[in-house]
Amino acid sequence: MSRTEAKRRAKVGTAHPRHLIAVLLALVTAMTATACTTADDRPSIVVTTNILGDVTRVIVGDEADVTVLMKPNADPHSFGLSAVQAAELEQADLVVYNGLGLEENVLRHVDAARESGVATFAAGEAADPLTFHTADDGGPEGEEGQPDPHFWTDPDRMHKVTGLIADQVIEHVDSVDPGTIRVNADRYANQLSDLTTWMEKSFGRVPADQRALVTNHHVFGYLADRFGFEVIGAVIPSGTTLASPSSSDLRSLTQAMEKAGVRTVFADSSQPKRLAEVLRTEMSGGVRVVELHSESLTAKGAGAHTYLRMMRANTTAMVTGLTST
Repeated sequence: MSRTEAKRRAKVGTAHPRHLIAVLLALVTAMTATACTTADDRPSIVVTTNILGDVTRVIVGDEADVTVLMKPNADPHSFGLSAVQAAELEQADLVVYNGLGLEENVLRHVDAARESGVATFAAGEAADPLTFHTADDGGPEGEEGQPDPHFWTDPDRMHKVTGLIADQVIEHVDSVDPGTIRVNADRYANQLSDLTTWMEKSFGRVPADQRALVTNHHVFGYLADRFGFEVIGAVIPSGTTLASPSSSDLRSLTQAMEKAGVRTVFADSSQPKRLAEVLRTEMSGGVRVVELHSESLTAKGAGAHTYLRMMRANTTAMVTGLTST
């Protein structure tokens, strides 16, 4: 050891404790500032619904931070934002939302983010949306011609949206690797193709005279269109859970169910079952209420915490509900 090095070590060893504390505090402050800068520099994507949030996270991987606003088991028609979440929207590099009126309490915040210069992508508007039918055709009364926001019940439309989300991320989010985004999106698209094939095979077990659906509200129009089902009606004759049925609505629905021989009602697990239970009373019992995860993912471990798991769980429950006697 050199004399200079020995003197330096001796000096450090005899330094006043207050000086050492000051040095340590300076080092910690510098490290914290560096960490904050790095975190702040991370690209940010904000997604409104947890279904689209799951898909976006798969596509993005580790290339950017993805924040999902809607909690598990929430109702997309009624969930709201805190002031902090609203601010996150306006600070994002990209906002992915469903659109078509689904997030009824959140869309004004998305509009505000867009007006402040944030790139936004309405997945539902890009998914070849269907329109609601008239009430006489089993569709939501008063919503004839309005776009149906529940496109994700058709996995082929989600397949299309997957590629479009990848396009938006590559275009608007700096520093992501386009190659990685494409690989992630293509891998997920293959899983969606497998899902469609599996659903076709599963629904193939439902006889033609049993392919009639009654739901808590109108949410399965895309699934019915894709896999050859008929929507008889809904307990809430609307595309939103915020509407309420009248006594005449329930009477019309029970008559349609009796005529079609339908005794099963599919109700979303995130919504109250009271109205479906009322229908059971209206028909003097004999009506089964089958729970589905139609508009929200569950918490992890609860059976439907990803879009793929949700679709498989719903398909299994629907096939069982329609074929069991």
